[in-house]
Amino acid sequence: MLFIGYYRILPGSRDAAIARFKQTGGRPTEGVKLLGRWHSVASGRGVSITEAEDAAAMARFELQWSDLMELEVHPAVTDEQLAAALGAMKTN
Repeated sequence: MLFIGYYRILPGSRDAAIARFKQTGGRPTEGVKLLGRWHSVASGRGVSITEAEDAAAMARFELQWSDLMELEVHPAVTDEQLAAALGAMKTN
C-alpha cells in the first residue's frame, strides 16, 4: 500500500529534529519502504512517498516523529490503480 506523507517541524523542535535525523538517517521502521522524500529546508516542511505492508506499519513509523513534527499521511494509488478503479465504476 502506498502512502503520501506531509510533515512540518513543530515550532521549537528544529534542532531536535535535525539531531534525530542525523542519528537515524530518517530510516523507516520495519514494514515500511521509503520510496522518496523531499524537504523544504527553509520552511521546515516536506513530503514523502512510502510503501507499507499495512496501516499499522505506517503508524509505527509516524510515531517515531510525531513528538517533533505535525504529520499528515494519506493512502495513495498509482495511475494504473486509479484507471482500474475508474474502469470498474458504473456510469449513469
